[in-house]
Amino acid sequence: MSGLFASLNSTVGALSAHSRSIETAGKNLANVNNASYARQRVVYGDRGTIVTPDGAYSLGLEALGVQQLRDMLIDNQVTRETSLTSYFAAQQKAYQRAQAALGQDISSVGSSVSASASTSDAGIGAGLDDLFNAFQGFASNPTDTGIRQSLLQTASILTDRVQLADKRLAQVQADLHSQIQTDVGEANKLLATISDLNNQIARFEVERPGSAVDLRDQRQAALEKLATKLTIDVQEISTGQVIVSSPDANGAPVVLVDSDSITGPVSFDPATDTISAGTPTTVLGLTSGAIQGSLSAHNEGVQPLRDQLTLIAQQLTASVNEIYNPGGVAADDFFATLDGNGDPITAGTFQLASGLTAFSLHANDGTAGAPAGDNSVALAIAQLATRRFSTTGAPPDLIDGTLSSFYSSAVSGLGQATAGATTRLNSQESIEQLVRSQRDAVSGVSLDEELSDLLKYQRAFQASSRVFQTIDKLLGVVVEQLGV
Repeated sequence: MSGLFASLNSTVGALSAHSRSIETAGKNLANVNNASYARQRVVYGDRGTIVTPDGAYSLGLEALGVQQLRDMLIDNQVTRETSLTSYFAAQQKAYQRAQAALGQDISSVGSSVSASASTSDAGIGAGLDDLFNAFQGFASNPTDTGIRQSLLQTASILTDRVQLADKRLAQVQADLHSQIQTDVGEANKLLATISDLNNQIARFEVERPGSAVDLRDQRQAALEKLATKLTIDVQEISTGQVIVSSPDANGAPVVLVDSDSITGPVSFDPATDTISAGTPTTVLGLTSGAIQGSLSAHNEGVQPLRDQLTLIAQQLTASVNEIYNPGGVAADDFFATLDGNGDPITAGTFQLASGLTAFSLHANDGTAGAPAGDNSVALAIAQLATRRFSTTGAPPDLIDGTLSSFYSSAVSGLGQATAGATTRLNSQESIEQLVRSQRDAVSGVSLDEELSDLLKYQRAFQASSRVFQTIDKLLGVVVEQLGV
């Protein structure tokens, strides 16, 4: 009698275990398209053994728990590759916006980048050519009022183009700062989420390590989202919680989340272009993530281009004024040398000299007794188009090469940066996809495998049910016989 009841109890345990497996397989199938989900398996175990007069007797099968199939090493690798992908994507996006802001088309074929072949008629390069052509026309007919007005208009168009390009590039930089601030805010929210999940996991797994499988999925998803913003390192501790850190300038870890507490929020200082975090507050040395990608494009891509535009404006101003106003009379310059605040002009303040009109233009040096038809000054300025400047000359110039070639080099540099970022992004996306495929082989849900397991668990459940029915009939016979 006790043997039948014991067998019945064991069969109930088996039915419960197989039912749990069927539920888990169904859950896996339901999450087949959930990228943050790691497949789960029921862990079977024996309920124990007891000694009876008839010998050792097994208490049967039971489901010990649900195991999440994750490999922390692969998860960390996915996190790192995701961070690098976001870094290159942010760079590429910023460079493309800078290219559009420059108002210059840049075509690339393979690894070569051409700016001169695709120079827009509305670009700065064309404006430089138009200016020197206008001076050539002025030299050929210095007394023609129409030519004088055309020259001033051409020069004004050039200054407007330089100013507008600088203004647009400055706006790109401002937008990048705004994007960094937004990303920093999102990073801090994710740190708070990870801290809260750490706390929940620790409480849930007090006596059942690794059992908070759904919470762990949520935490891994939050970690990967955080990696798209920052360079992070993740270390799991014995409580099931993780410590999240980011490197400083020397590569030493700066702890961002320690178990269930945030050690110091991430902050951005636009004045110094630095990202800080931790306690005490430490400047981070980020090498990946969208924040560093935007910051790198701001400082290493857009700012050098603005600096080069300023050098072009200053070199053109100095060279033209030196010929047009050899005496250095402040009121007789062609281009303004100072802005409204008395500071040297930049690309953003590049403009014609105040008071310059078509009637005040002169094609000669303006000295007393110079012939009315003298065109020496206008001709000399026109010849600046082919003059090669040198920063090692005596006295040194501000640029190397001609004005047009220097500008083409600046534009080509942006084109090469854009093409390089695109190439690196494409390569990095392939690497990330490869790593994710490796993780999917471990943690991903396979429809074929789950359907096969579902059938296996179904058959096991049916078999246990048949055993249960058989024991039930035997018990019925015993009860009926005892009742006779």
